[in-house]
Amino acid sequence: MIRIVRTAEGVKIDPSGKLTGRGAYIHQKRDCWEKGIKGSLARALKTTISAEDHQLLKAFMEELPIETEPATK
Repeated sequence: MIRIVRTAEGVKIDPSGKLTGRGAYIHQKRDCWEKGIKGSLARALKTTISAEDHQLLKAFMEELPIETEPATK
């Protein structure tokens, strides 16, 4: 799980989990980040995500691996 925190300067990715501010956690899966960026993250942090913060989150998301579903028999 990766912590995202709302600070006075905006939304930050908090790998240490120690920044002060309202936080939310997202799985380290790209599909979870896609859903979070669309709106649930803003609701969890009780804020609106600026265009600049949106770009930061999207750039981080692009670094995450794409998980595929295991093949079924």
